[in-house]
Amino acid sequence: MEILKAGLEDAAEILELQYRSYQSEAEIYNDYSIQPLTQSLNELKEELKRQLVLKAVVSGKIVGSVRAYQENQVCKIGKLIVHPDHQNAGIGTMLLHAIEQQFGSCRRYELFTGEKSLKNLYLYAKLGFKPYKKAEIDRHLTIIYLEKERKYES
Repeated sequence: MEILKAGLEDAAEILELQYRSYQSEAEIYNDYSIQPLTQSLNELKEELKRQLVLKAVVSGKIVGSVRAYQENQVCKIGKLIVHPDHQNAGIGTMLLHAIEQQFGSCRRYELFTGEKSLKNLYLYAKLGFKPYKKAEIDRHLTIIYLEKERKYES
């Protein structure tokens, strides 16, 4: 497996993977109108221009992706996705580690997930992310914001 920077030419394949990967989240919340399932190809292309998007490639196919950008000294991480057939193989962990390396000058890394997304919460806790804020979006959805301080090498 390789982790590479994604380009505009990867947009359609990443979007298809995103639609497939977020089905389980939509099922948890019984909401198929969530932003990752309604994002357009043009919207994703704009993100590719403004953010760093990494892709995990196995045998020429994109099986995972993550997006991030820096705001002040904080790396904002979003849309960590792994193809359902490739989950629990360490791809998400490798993508997050790659983001941390790419944004090594940041003081902190932040991401968020839904309160009922237990697999996500487990992964993020395992990687050192700690909750710092909750936001109730509506009576069916509470978002948990997590952060991780950068480890300084001595």
